[in-house]
Amino acid sequence: MDWSSVLTIIIGVLVVIGLPLALHKRKKVGPQKREELCQHLQKMGVRAYLAQIADNREKIGQRHSSGEKSMGIIELKDRNIAFINVIGVTSQYGTHYFINYLVRNPNMTEKRKLKKTSLVRKKSSHLWGKVVGIEWKGDESLAKSLNFDYGLENRLLHSELKDPGGGIWIFPEPKHEYVRIRTAYSLPSPEAFETIGIIARYVKSW
Repeated sequence: MDWSSVLTIIIGVLVVIGLPLALHKRKKVGPQKREELCQHLQKMGVRAYLAQIADNREKIGQRHSSGEKSMGIIELKDRNIAFINVIGVTSQYGTHYFINYLVRNPNMTEKRKLKKTSLVRKKSSHLWGKVVGIEWKGDESLAKSLNFDYGLENRLLHSELKDPGGGIWIFPEPKHEYVRIRTAYSLPSPEAFETIGIIARYVKSW
């Protein structure tokens, strides 16, 4: 048996052993992310609670084909954000976590042709420049409202939300009458959470 055959066997064994361990770690870490975020929000004075029973809200915007899975729901009280869904996305490179902030909007209907809207960073130079401005692009109506809020722009320019591995995405979910505001997983500062709340106010009346 030559070395290439031995190496192939070793790699196969590592994959067989490593995959179940990775999946087990995902099952263990995912719910901890939800609990960690909920406790963090509570410490900031937000009325946040872990939802005890899984329901259809976990499926809003979920794409099984992309390896997405809900880690559970966090309920919010007295906010424009109705609830939070912590999402794990698994690929061959590991599991990455995101936060879906869900905003209830009864104006969402499948007859309306609404587009995904996202935050785009403007840099002083193409590759390594500093972020000098931001712009919302996507749905014309929503992007225009967000771009005209210069207070929001100033907040975003001084917030960690402007560069969390991809920014902020807003997805209409007319089938469910909700809008998703999505960011990479991180424990938001009070200022960052308030900024998400301002965005939620706009999408609530979209």
